[in-house]
Parts: sequence; C-alpha cells; structure tokens
Amino acid sequence: MTRGLLLELAAMKDDNVEGRARVVNTPQLNAYYEQLAEYEAGALWTVANDIEPWEPKAHSVPMIWRYQQLRPLVLRSLELVRPQEAGRRVIMLVNPKRHDVSAAVGLLYTGLQVMNPGEAASAHRHMASALRFIIEGEGAYTIVEGERVSLNRNDFVITPNGTWHEHGNDTGSGPCIWQDGLDIPLINTLEANFYEVHPDLHQHVTRPLDASYNTYSHAGVRPLEPDWRKAYSPLLKYSWTHTYEALCQYAQASEGSPFDGVMLEYVNPLTGGPVMPTLGATMQMLRAGQATRAHRHTGNVIYHVAKGCGYSIINGQRFDWEEHDIFCVPSWAWHEHANLSPDDDACLFSFSDFPVMKALSIYREEAYALNGGHQLMTQGQEN
Repeated sequence: MTRGLLLELAAMKDDNVEGRARVVNTPQLNAYYEQLAEYEAGALWTVANDIEPWEPKAHSVPMIWRYQQLRPLVLRSLELVRPQEAGRRVIMLVNPKRHDVSAAVGLLYTGLQVMNPGEAASAHRHMASALRFIIEGEGAYTIVEGERVSLNRNDFVITPNGTWHEHGNDTGSGPCIWQDGLDIPLINTLEANFYEVHPDLHQHVTRPLDASYNTYSHAGVRPLEPDWRKAYSPLLKYSWTHTYEALCQYAQASEGSPFDGVMLEYVNPLTGGPVMPTLGATMQMLRAGQATRAHRHTGNVIYHVAKGCGYSIINGQRFDWEEHDIFCVPSWAWHEHANLSPDDDACLFSFSDFPVMKALSIYREEAYALNGGHQLMTQGQEN
C-alpha cells in the first residue's frame, strides 16, 4: 500500500468513524452558530476534527536554506546596518508557513548573525533560551554571566534564559558568522517573554577565560559543586574538537542508530539531561556512503551541516545539502539522511524542542515500515 493511499484512507476516517463530528449544517444550525458568536462562544463539533486530528499536523513545511546563497546577503548587512542600530545584526531564516511567529520550524527560531572585527553588541537578557553554532571567522566571543567564552569553528555555545550575555569579535582579521537558535516563538506563544538591556551596556568579566569549559568539559569526571542549582548546563561551550573526537571513538564501538547514524547528545554534565530546559542539541555522524532508515517523531528539528555533503528525504522530498547549509524537519515528518561521500564521514549538528516534548510526556517516535524502511519519492528534488 502506498503512502498516498494511506493518507487518503486516513483522511476518510472522519466521515466513517463513530464518535467523530459529522454534523450537517442547516439554516437553523447556522443561525444558532451566529447567536453563539455574539457572546464569543462556539460549538466544539464545528472544529473538533481539526483541533483533535488523528495524528500531528505540522503547520511548518520542510525547508533548506543554502549557505552559499545567503552568505553574500549576510555580509551585505555589514555595510547597511551597525550593531548599535540593529541591536543584533541577524538575518532570520523563516518558514513560509510560520511568518506569523518568525519561526524556522514549529516554535523554533534561527538566524545568521555577523560581526566585523572590533564590534561588540550590548549585553542583554531575555526569557528565551538561546544557542550559537560558529560557522566561520576567528576572534568571536560570548560573555555569559561574567564569563568570557572563546569561540571557534563548529563550536556550540549556550546562553540560557535569564542570563546576561553579549557577543563580539575583537581579534579576528575578518567577519565572524554564526547561527543563532532560540525558542522565542515558544516563549511568546506562552506569553512569558521578557527582554532587558544591561544597565552598563556591557558586563564586567569576573571569571577566568573559558572557566566553565575548563571545569566541566572532561568526560567521565566532574567537579563537586553542590551549590549548582540552576536548570541549565554549567558548561557553556561544547567544542567541535572534543565532539568530533567523541563521535569517531563512539563509531569504533557501535553501529549507532539505523535512523540517525552515530549520534551524541550535548548534555548537562552534572545531570545528563538536556543543556537547557526547552532546547536540546545533538551532533550525528553519517559514515561514508551511509543511508539511514526513515522515521518520524513529535518535535521539530533544525539541522546544520557541520561537515560533508549528502541529502535528506523529508516527507517524500529530497533536499541535497553541503557544508553549512541549514534545513528543518517539522514535527511528525518522515525523514532519512544519506552521506554522498564514498570515503569520508558527514556530520549534522541539530537543535530541537525535544526537552519540551519529553517533559510534557508527548514525545512519540515511529519507524517507517514500508519499502525496507526508505520513503518513496513523492515530490521533486529541492534545488
């Protein structure tokens, strides 16, 4: 049975299953609905099948943003807008179905931020949690709660909600570009966002350079810090060097997941939980020539190609990617990945809203059972 037929049969359920709304409109009912509307009320059965679907219906669509197309436009912003004017010089990546909330997928936001040497954005804090993934350039840094964190290519850094943080580029010979990821749309949907600029515009550095990295980045051991009671990871930076080394070592010991290859989760070193309560992050490796099986899950994911080239099939559509491209997988969308290189691995960084899904006990996962675990192409390749 093809996926198209399965979807068609699922769409027919509402007309054939007892217990689903099947009310036929009449002039009397329409008049009744108008009366209810006068009092800002309505009949549940008119929307029940939409708000309680058989399975999750994502508002977002699969998307890919190609770095080589966007990079010249990102650099163009250096000539047009100063950081003092923009606050943060960022080019947003917006899903065509989520313009209303400025989201890239689901309730996740992402964008590309750029800074020239000598520039520094003012310190601020907000209710939204944030992360950075460094793309190119030297000299970038972040200051979080008085700790200056040095940043290099493919490093991953967190700026948890409520923490004072600022960014800059002071030693590089050219612009620095990194990807921002935040849960702004989620926090705004919950009507819980705050934003505050530091009263002095910049923080005083009160801790040694990379203090949290030097304290917490050692696998298998951790310091005894009984006073740490915060909900986010005490480790602010997760270096690419250590992460890639760990992936290579794990690949020698395990075949990994049939759906994601060799995958590691960035975690709080004290608890083993996600780096922040609302945002999770992973790095996965696809071995040379590897093609994974398809699966789907509740929860939205934004991917960044850290290394290599390949493609992903998302709901039957192929998206070819190369280094630093960014693509998204909406909640409950079938997806699988393939590494096109016959002699080198590919690595995908990703961040997601999985911590929210799991904390609310609404995370679900399902393997694709047809065609040997691989989707049938139902749409043309994304150019």
